[in-house]
Amino acid sequence: MSAQPDSLREHALEESHVPQCLALSEEAGWNQIEADWRLMLRLGQGLGISTQDGRLVATTIMLPYERCFAWISMVLVTERFRRRGLATRLMRRAIDELVAGGYVPLLDATPAGREVYQRLGFEDCWGMARLASAAAIVPDGPTPGTGPRVLRLASGDWTSVLEFDRAVFGADRAGILRDLAGRVPHAALVAERDGRFCGASFARDGRRATQLGPVIAVDESAALALLAAALTAIAGPVFIDVPERHATIDAWLRDLGFALQRPLLRMAFGRNRAFDDSSRLYAVAGPELG
Repeated sequence: MSAQPDSLREHALEESHVPQCLALSEEAGWNQIEADWRLMLRLGQGLGISTQDGRLVATTIMLPYERCFAWISMVLVTERFRRRGLATRLMRRAIDELVAGGYVPLLDATPAGREVYQRLGFEDCWGMARLASAAAIVPDGPTPGTGPRVLRLASGDWTSVLEFDRAVFGADRAGILRDLAGRVPHAALVAERDGRFCGASFARDGRRATQLGPVIAVDESAALALLAAALTAIAGPVFIDVPERHATIDAWLRDLGFALQRPLLRMAFGRNRAFDDSSRLYAVAGPELG
């Protein structure tokens, strides 16, 4: 017999919940691994709903960035408990907590999720495409444009990377980037032109594919050079979420063999403008992280 709503309890997510959180994302076919859940809970706050016997059946994550905005993600409900309003219940709780704390809630939505989030007060900001490759891809020949020099990220690069990323993303996310640099170090790269920093790339390992991003750059030429070098360094399937304004990047990736998995839409609560500079954001970190 299915549990009734009054037999469910809402609670904060703790480190001890990570195995059950991972089971929920695996059930949904998502790409997260244990390291993703641990990162999000370390830097943010999670909400869950469990049965009285301790079975976790629904989750959401709130990931704050400075005292500015916060990402809402990992809205999951196990199949048996869907269509009972649990996801909406957690979303409303997350929105209320964030707004009370002075944050603007943001998220990346699928087309189906967009309708739900619009009813909760979110507005469209800009779209992107989740592109996927089923196997490793090594670009053949030079990338379009005059590419800069691409190097492995070194300790002395962090000041330039974090300063530029803050301007592009709209807030400091040093904790996220330093974690990603350790996850897939061979894809943690910087681009230089005439001895000056002009971009960086990061990636993280996943259950289904390596997520390539964020990729930040001063221009398209630097972004293409970083993408080509990162793809050469990554073995196996790759996901990359590309803002729709970067049509040349999108077309280049598709020519390499990437295919559209699904569109995504960046949305903000109560406003139609995000905090990022998408003209210099060539691949996002993923819907979990922003």
